[in-house]
Amino acid sequence: MAHTVTKRELCERIAKLTGQPQVLTKRTVQLFLDQLVHELSEGNRIELRNFGVFDSRIQPPRKARNPRTNETVYVSPKTVVTFKVGKKMQEEAQKLLQR
Repeated sequence: MAHTVTKRELCERIAKLTGQPQVLTKRTVQLFLDQLVHELSEGNRIELRNFGVFDSRIQPPRKARNPRTNETVYVSPKTVVTFKVGKKMQEEAQKLLQR
């Protein structure tokens, strides 16, 4: 079973690999994540070569059914973020499956 890596653990590992203080590494990682959120909220597409592509799109309004009452409800349009896996990441995932 895979271990969940938290942002804190990720920052600790990056700090150790780079020799940078953890405080600086945490600030850098947080700025990166904040910028991702900002760009997606502006409707921009983020492409990270060999990793993947983040994109935001508007999901149109739709009819749905309340499973408890069987009543038809209308769901408002909403913005959703999609992620498409990059080539290198896909190859690494395939290696895991072959083990």
